[in-house]
Order: sequence, then structure tokens, then C-alpha cells
Amino acid sequence: MEPTPIITSPLTTEDFAALTRAKEALESPSLTMKLASVVGAPIEKLMGRLPAAAQEKVDDATQLALRKCLQLALRTLGKSAPSSSLLAPPPDKPHNLMHKLAVATTGAAGGAFGLFALPVELPVTTTLMFRSICDIARSEGEDVHRVETQLQCMMVLGMGGTKASDDNTDLGYFIVRGALAQSVSRATNEIAAKGLGSHGSTALLKFLQTIASRFSVQVSEQVAAKSIPAIGAVLGAMVNTVFIDHFQQMAHGHFTVRRLERRYGAPAVERAYQTIEVMGGR
Repeated sequence: MEPTPIITSPLTTEDFAALTRAKEALESPSLTMKLASVVGAPIEKLMGRLPAAAQEKVDDATQLALRKCLQLALRTLGKSAPSSSLLAPPPDKPHNLMHKLAVATTGAAGGAFGLFALPVELPVTTTLMFRSICDIARSEGEDVHRVETQLQCMMVLGMGGTKASDDNTDLGYFIVRGALAQSVSRATNEIAAKGLGSHGSTALLKFLQTIASRFSVQVSEQVAAKSIPAIGAVLGAMVNTVFIDHFQQMAHGHFTVRRLERRYGAPAVERAYQTIEVMGGR
């Protein structure tokens, strides 16, 4: 009987460590758990205390916020950065702290006015988070002026991370990403074929609706965390900081995986990802 071959990863030690950090980010505790630890109460119970009309307000505000992000993205398309060379310096690190401070400020205002501030606060917060995600993508070597990259950045808002209910948590990231990637591909191809004037196209609108339906779940949890009476500006800022930190982690994980895929190929990176054991995940 022939011995079973030992499969080794083609990734260097440094890149395997980066992939390990990416998986830890992608499978870190859910936003629900993070927010519950901040406000000191189960989010599910808090969501039950929200007014009946709150979910409709969240859905409307989420749609508006993502439309504004999409408009921002489309305005910057076609302004590609100079092509990179082997001698070019590595990209600067992302400005995560700056974006966290900005979102904390909007959270402080939202904490003072509660649900009434959502239609004003959420588009600002979401745009700041989208800029942060784009900044992280750039730091991982992405050209953020390309259509596909912009949509990948927006896709992060719809990822939300793997859940314990997934059949295979190791593949959760790739399953969610694969499903969303189909929408990204269709929208990208339609814009490539019809030009930027197609931003009202069927494929792009369906992509936006898909992201909105997933992102609104995360927004509802954020709103629930702010539903505590007299939450105040300080706790509102903390909730918003947890909110953006969650998506910054998702962005770091996602775009690290994409960077490594460009170097080693998607199958090799996915195989290596599955071999990594993550402590304290979902």
C-alpha cells in the first residue's frame, strides 16, 4: 500500500501568517456578541423592545445609505492609479483610527437623538465605513478606482462574517463570498458592456438590494444596541466604534485573502485557509 502523500502549502511562512490573521478576522465573534458586550444586554432582547416601525426605518435608511455609497463609488471610477511596478514602494497602511474617530462622532450624535437620527446618521456612518473599507483594499494592493474593486468594497458590508449555524464554518466565508460574488460579477460585466450610464441597470440594482438586505440585519443590531433609554453620547460613540471595527476586520480579512489569491491562485489559498484552526471564533 502506497503511503498517503503529505500536502504542503505553497504559501511562504509570512503569507501563511497573514492568512491566519485574515481567518481570525473573518471568524471573529459576531457583531451581535460584540455589541452585547458593550451595552451589557442581549441584543435579541433589545431588538424585541424596538418600535414596530423601527425595522421599516432601518430598511429605508439602509437603502438610502448604500445608494449614496454607490453614487460615491461611481463618481470615482475610471481614474485609475498609475500601474504598479516591482520597484514601487508598498502601499501605505490604512487610516483605521481616523475613520473610527469620525464614526464615533456620528455615533455620539445618534446616541443623543436615538432612532430619530437614523436617516441622517446612517448615510454618513456608512459612507465613512465604505471609505475605510476602500482604504483597507488599497493597502492590500487593490486599485480602488476599478469597478470590480469598488463593488468588492461594498460587498464587505453585506458579508457580516460566518455564523455558527453554517453547515461548515471553515467554508462559511467562501460560501457567503461566492454567493455575493455572482452579483458583483454580473454588475461589473454590465457596467463594462454599457458604460457608467448603466448604474441604474438591473444587475447593479439587484446587487444593491442583496447587500442592503444583509447589511440591514447588522444595522438593526446596531440600532437595538442604541435603544437603551438615555444611552447618551458616550455609549452611542462606543456602539458606532464597535460597528466600524467589525467591518474593518472583515475588510482586512477579505482583501488579504484576495491579495494572496493573486499570488498563489484561489484554490491554493482556500486549501490553506481550511487547514487553519482559529481559537475563539464564532
